[in-house]
Amino acid sequence: MATMKLGSKAEAFQLEGQTWQASFHLTLRCLTELASDVVIEVGEMSFHLHKFPLLNRSGLLGRMISEFRSEDGKACVLHLHDIPGGAKAFELAAKFCYDIRIELNATNVVPVRCAAEHLLMTEDYVGGNLITRTDNFLGEVLGSWKDTIKALEACESVLPHAEDLHIVSRCINSLASKACSDPSLSAWPVGGHAATKSSQGSGSCSSSRTPWNGIVTREAPTSALADWWYIDASFLGLPLFKRLILAMEAKGMKPENVAEALIYSAKRSLPGLSGGSTAARMTPGISISAASESEQRVFLEEIVDLLPMNKGVISTRFLLRLLRTAMILRASPSCRENLERRTGAQSHPWLTESEREQICQLINCQKLSLEACTHAAQNERLPLRLVVQVLFFEQLHLRSSIAGWLFVSDRVENSQAPHANLALQKSSNVAIQADISEEQENDDHHVDVDDMRSQVLELEKECLSMKQEIGKLGKPRSSWNIFSRKCGFGVKSQSVAGGK
Repeated sequence: MATMKLGSKAEAFQLEGQTWQASFHLTLRCLTELASDVVIEVGEMSFHLHKFPLLNRSGLLGRMISEFRSEDGKACVLHLHDIPGGAKAFELAAKFCYDIRIELNATNVVPVRCAAEHLLMTEDYVGGNLITRTDNFLGEVLGSWKDTIKALEACESVLPHAEDLHIVSRCINSLASKACSDPSLSAWPVGGHAATKSSQGSGSCSSSRTPWNGIVTREAPTSALADWWYIDASFLGLPLFKRLILAMEAKGMKPENVAEALIYSAKRSLPGLSGGSTAARMTPGISISAASESEQRVFLEEIVDLLPMNKGVISTRFLLRLLRTAMILRASPSCRENLERRTGAQSHPWLTESEREQICQLINCQKLSLEACTHAAQNERLPLRLVVQVLFFEQLHLRSSIAGWLFVSDRVENSQAPHANLALQKSSNVAIQADISEEQENDDHHVDVDDMRSQVLELEKECLSMKQEIGKLGKPRSSWNIFSRKCGFGVKSQSVAGGK
């Protein structure tokens, strides 16, 4: 890991307390002959410092000190609870003001850079101030894959500030360029999380892997060094991981490599894909914290949205596992429909009849749209059982609609008689008015009933047309009679459709 040492003086700060993780208030004092004249509160920690070193380096602290008004001679107390990076980043910035030796690395340089920006530690106060020094070191960090990964992970803790300073975009562009370059020429060293994947150090991958049970399974061969970045990328948070994948696609990453990275990340984060986190088991020393169901659902939907649309890039078997997991996690309808489309046009040319049957068992025929039903009825590659189910449920839906309309029309006609009888029991003057209103009401009812009857006739025509289509489907298929006998349907179209 790249490092940079700043400052020349020995350590002069003393922490009063137990550890950084203690729940009680911690105090850090600068041990000099002069008593501290300013106290800076950062979260649960107090820094007892001196005004002069701070005024020479920080524009923000200089302004806050000058604006402070003491009450009853109390010491100057300033609050910096909103500083990015918190107390740890401010400690390094404060030591830099005292010229005390500090060490920057790929993990802490991002929060320190953001803290320096917040404190206004610019060249206007002194040459070689903290902003300039951290910017220069970031340039060195971005030259290494493993250091850039660490810096990008550190961005998540100070994300809004790192975004404003364009550190996130710089890291992502650097990683995308390295991953898209020719691995045989660049030979980027594998570091960070990926170092546990292979002891070869070159990042090359083998076509065989040893999972948790010790049984070696063969996988589809991949090009040499093609997947050396998968593990490191999968440890990023979902927003940064998504941006990295999109940046790699924009720089010309092959769809096959993008798909493999997404598959690896999905297996690592979604235990439901394989009954456990396969990727985690194949990576010794890495533990995966279980995510909630809602987090898994969001991750699944994002992964499905990122999958390349190129045919043949992703295996049908994995798409089916994704679809199964999407149903278990109750993913959005658009996510499930996306997977259903990809497992249907993509899978049928290469699957056997029994495999097609297994795929179609995942489809809920009752929820198919009219367009999907039409496609199913005309697709000769679909199993006959699915076609019959689609047509049956479609006809059942039409019959239910017709029955509903007929029931409503009967209720309307029966409700007219009592109104006429009531009108005869009233006085002559009231009867005349009642007859007029009753006549208008009957006219309205007749209009409604006529409209209902016309719609019922349309539905009956559609039902008849559906029966005729079922009859046509039965003629060209040689397996229709055999399948009909197994399922208990008659040869005639009326019987197949659940007819009379």
